[in-house]
This record gives sequence, structure tokens and C-alpha cells, in this order.
Amino acid sequence: TAMRNFFTEAGYMEVETPVLQSIPGGAAAHPFMTHHNALDIPLYLRVANELYLKRLIVGGFEGVYEFSKNFRNEGMDRTHNPEFTAMEIYVAYKDYNWMMKFTERLLETCAIAVNGTTKATFGEHEIDFKAPYKRITMADAITHFTGFDINGKSEAEIFTAAKDLGIAVDNTMGKGKLIDEIFGAKCEGNFIQPTFITDYPVSMSPLTKKHRDNPELTERFELMVCGKEIANAYSELNDPIDQRERFEDQLRLSEKGDDEAMFIDQDFLRALEYGMPPTSGLGIGMDRLIMFLTNNPSIQEVLFFPQMRPEKVAALASVEDYEAIGV
Repeated sequence: TAMRNFFTEAGYMEVETPVLQSIPGGAAAHPFMTHHNALDIPLYLRVANELYLKRLIVGGFEGVYEFSKNFRNEGMDRTHNPEFTAMEIYVAYKDYNWMMKFTERLLETCAIAVNGTTKATFGEHEIDFKAPYKRITMADAITHFTGFDINGKSEAEIFTAAKDLGIAVDNTMGKGKLIDEIFGAKCEGNFIQPTFITDYPVSMSPLTKKHRDNPELTERFELMVCGKEIANAYSELNDPIDQRERFEDQLRLSEKGDDEAMFIDQDFLRALEYGMPPTSGLGIGMDRLIMFLTNNPSIQEVLFFPQMRPEKVAALASVEDYEAIGV
């Protein structure tokens, strides 16, 4: 409610976008798949709502947001549930520098609404959401914690470095995925207080505008708290030619065996061809944020109905199955 009020007071509009999508776009994630009987077409449960919200920016809305249920057919642990709530907001004529300041003010507001202070206890840590937050580039973070400088390195060199660091990698991983694995294994857990990790490599960020000072990087940040990402934001890529090339790079990764690579979304590319103004977008994992604000170490503790393995009887599929156990 505090977040919704914050956006409303800023003049932004709450919207709804499709849960059933023909292309599972907006995130590198493995989707759930279903079938539409009337149209006789495959559909996917959304992994993110990003590409639809950006279509609304193309359509003339200057600020839109949505609290969305997203679905990712991936692993489960204490910070991941296959069905989760995300908030995404897109604001025209802004960039990621503006969005960092906006995020700081937003999370300050939420922390005070929940706990009456900017501080929150999570396990053995006291987290302070008071602005400003520390900022460090991804390359500098990796260099600091591993001694390896990713700048200017080839995919083969990064692959070798990851193996030397004891990180499990394989030949399906492209350059971006390898860098992500190194950061996740060696850096991420060290950021306890809110910290912006900035300026991700182009290969890790297919929907992000290239950095104004270094075309090998993008204008992207993730916010780390207690060793976990709770927010992801960009200066949004609004060049349809560049976007098509990035999607084609993702297609090559898919052909290489990366099942989280993005699809080519022709409809979204057509929308960009009409013209999208410079825009910044932010996504926040609501369940994880609530974990940190309420001192709950497991995502199952902040969901009324977390996904669980069915009881044996409930999972049986036929009469014969029930008869076999005497039911």
C-alpha cells in the first residue's frame, strides 16, 4: 500500500497486462507453457510484464506500473517460489541515474511504513534503507572479490577464469551467463547493506540501453540487500535495430543450449519502430523485499500458499493408482 501510494502521488498509473503471452519475454527465465484451445496456439505464463508495460509507454503513457504475478519454471529454495509477485514501473524521459534516486526514496518510504524507521532487522543484520546507497560497478565488484578483471576479456578467457575460481560452468553458457555466475558465486553474498551494482556488460542485458560512456556496458543496476537482488533497473533500450540484434544474440544462445535465453518478440520490435521515448524501468521482487522488512528468512513465510510438493494420494492420476494403495 505504501508503494502504491508513493506511485500515485508521483502521478503514475496502475495498469494490468496479460498473464497469458505468446512470447515469454522480459526476463531470462524458463517459462511454464500451456495451450489455448479456441485459438489452437501455444501460450506461456508470463515470466515478466516488461515488454507490455513498455508498449504502453510507446502508446503515450508517461508513467505506468503493475503489481504482477509472474511464473518461472525453475528451482525452488528459501528465496525462490515458481509463482511470485513483482512490481514493475516505467517512466518516460528518465534514465537509470534518476531511477536510483527514485528507488532510494521508495524503499525509505516502504521501510518506514512497515517498521516506523528506515532500519530493519534481518537475521543477525540490521539493514538501513536510508538514502543514499553505496554504488559499485559490476566489473569493480568482481575485481575486488576475485582479483579477475572482466574488462576486455573474451568468452574463452572468462570461461577459464570461472573454472579456475571453482565455479561450475558449461559450454551452453555465453559470456553474459559466465559473468553472472562469477558475480553470483563470489560477490553477491558480500553486499549486506543496500548497494547498487551498476553498469552491466551488454551481453548480460539484452533489453538495456548501451552506456553513454562505454558501448561495451549498459546503463543497468541491480540493488543488493543481504546478499540477494531485490531490484533490477535500466535505461531502457529504445533503438529497434539494436534491440533486434540483441534478440538475435539471444536466439544464438538458445541454439547453443541456454534454455533461459529470450525469444525474438516481433510485435515488441514493431512497437519500438513506432517510437519509444527515453525511458527508465524498475522491477522489485515484492516477496523478497517483504522478507527483509519483516525478518523472515524464507519466502514460504511471507506467502499464504507457497508451492509445495503434493501429498502422495493427492498426486495420483487414475482409479488404478488409488486402488493400488487401498483407497
